[in-house]
Amino acid sequence: MRSGEEPVGEIVIDEAGFPWLNGAFTPAAGFAAVRELFARELVLMDEEDWEGADLVYEEIRRRVTLASPAGPVPEFLLRIEGDRAWFRWSDEPFEEDGGAGREGG
Repeated sequence: MRSGEEPVGEIVIDEAGFPWLNGAFTPAAGFAAVRELFARELVLMDEEDWEGADLVYEEIRRRVTLASPAGPVPEFLLRIEGDRAWFRWSDEPFEEDGGAGREGG
């Protein structure tokens, strides 16, 4: 994961349950700048404030990119809590469903 040129963190996948991949998250220096966004999105999801969670996730997507060993991931949903991360990704844009993937993984 990166924010511009700055590393945000690394995810080592240790579970796969389609469509979500789960793994250990190791933060890098750039995570400090986005940590509160990830935390806020989870709180809003718990409160079922889908509109608020979508807005926060839009900001996450503006600030964070995800790459696999094969290269950049064009479309993804990413959640981080503590030392765990879960995400789903696609080579194509996700269908517009009015939300950033409300399923929690």
